[in-house]
Amino acid sequence: MQNSPFRNAAQKEADRAAKRDAVLRAAVRMFNERGFFATSLDDVAASLGISKRTIYHYLANKDQVLLECITIGLEQLLAAADDARAEPGNGRDRLVKFLRRYVEINMDDFGICVSRTGEEALSRESLPRYRALKKKIDVAMRQILTEAVEDGSIGPIDVKMTAFTLAGALNWPGRWYDPKGALTPAQISEAMVKVLMGGLDPRPN
Repeated sequence: MQNSPFRNAAQKEADRAAKRDAVLRAAVRMFNERGFFATSLDDVAASLGISKRTIYHYLANKDQVLLECITIGLEQLLAAADDARAEPGNGRDRLVKFLRRYVEINMDDFGICVSRTGEEALSRESLPRYRALKKKIDVAMRQILTEAVEDGSIGPIDVKMTAFTLAGALNWPGRWYDPKGALTPAQISEAMVKVLMGGLDPRPN
């Protein structure tokens, strides 16, 4: 059978997905550099050499663009939690794996967008999805902490307060990380998690 010059449905869908991803990647970088309110879809379109109307083929409006960017970052964190819980070793090992990946995600484009975007930037329609994903991440963090406490690989803690404290610390690199700096994301995550884990190690009686 000769190859058809016409693209099939799967090829068309893959092409659409790639273009949509390019729009999101361009948008998230502008949101991170300029801020959501200072960035227009005209700016995003111009950076890609397309018209704003072309963006509307893939995303309905600027609010949806922001929600999709944040969702990607939050879903990466959820995937990191799932990966960590599937790892062999004790609870402390799994916690360290999750925390290190958490920091690294928050120094990538979509993770930075999560860290730098407050609820005030989201539309009323977007808030339920955003809050539901944030809650899932909090639950995942608490589960990993609880398992580490139960197997004795970290000391007894207030799991809720510890989860809030860790999340606050690990989100902060999304605001100060400079890709031109001396340290790589992996080096930063290793150093940060080492400091944080020192306070969770079990104490001798």
